[in-house]
Amino acid sequence: MWDSWEVFALAAIAALAWWWYDSMRARERALAVAGAACQRDGLQFLDETVECVRTRFVRDEEGRLVLRRSYRFEFSDDGHNRRAGSVVMLGATVESLYLEPFLVQ
Repeated sequence: MWDSWEVFALAAIAALAWWWYDSMRARERALAVAGAACQRDGLQFLDETVECVRTRFVRDEEGRLVLRRSYRFEFSDDGHNRRAGSVVMLGATVESLYLEPFLVQ
């Protein structure tokens, strides 16, 4: 028979596995959104990566508890500077995209 600590350990491992999988899925979505925004505006997506800077639980429009993750990235408008951008994910949905003002070429 299973002891209570074994059940707890398995539940903890399952929760960590879900957290990792969900985080990777949200990161890949944020990466795709940031890259598409840079391509759309003719910008260089520097380092081709995003960095998760904040994760917290919030309620969505239906009142469900979901994770809001904020990612930041850098881009360049002329190849000689770095500008900041961010993507906020609410669960698996893009909540917002921000690009620091840049020169239109």
